[in-house]
Amino acid sequence: MAPAGITNHTSRFELSNMALNSDADFLRLVEEIKENLDGAMDGLVPAAPDHIIIGISAESFWDGADGAAAIKERLSQRAGVPVTLGSDAARLAIEAVKAQRIAVLTPYWPIADERVSQYFGQCGFDVRRLIGLKATSPINIAEQHATTLEQALQRLDGDDVDAIVQVGTNLGMAKIAAVAEKSMGKPVIAINTALYWHALRSMGIDDSISNFGRLLERH
Repeated sequence: MAPAGITNHTSRFELSNMALNSDADFLRLVEEIKENLDGAMDGLVPAAPDHIIIGISAESFWDGADGAAAIKERLSQRAGVPVTLGSDAARLAIEAVKAQRIAVLTPYWPIADERVSQYFGQCGFDVRRLIGLKATSPINIAEQHATTLEQALQRLDGDDVDAIVQVGTNLGMAKIAAVAEKSMGKPVIAINTALYWHALRSMGIDDSISNFGRLLERH
């Protein structure tokens, strides 16, 4: 996705590949994410980035719009540069494609799905349907088969939704979403695409980037 002249620098954060078999398990995962995020940010600062993308999204939805704003402010101050969060990027991407009624795909368990629905509701969107895949571990999120994701998108689609939105950054959805929106004739927003789009546009970089859907091509 990177236009000419843009370089990507990555800092990883520690996260246990814990079993996810319940809402309680998923809550423990979110707590571990929160505990380790600041350290991962500190690992990026020596590279002197101009903008930082937080490539994990569950915690950014957790405490609603106000909670996301607080996380963004805290991390931006810590790093000394602007920060892009998954929740914020998804919200602005939905606004950019002028959607109001949405369907949502997540790899999460119900406790997290409820937080995602609440966040989008607070932002003024009408969540018509949501499918949570109940992945059984963080790595299992990435192991979801393309067919599973494609079938979920088909189940979410309908005349009553303007766009489909996928959250959960470990789901490999960018190319699948780009293909799906051509056949469905409506925006299908993958969160990793939204994250990168938001970071570029926040920095005033308006290049049109092909093969990842209308968000990066037209907005």
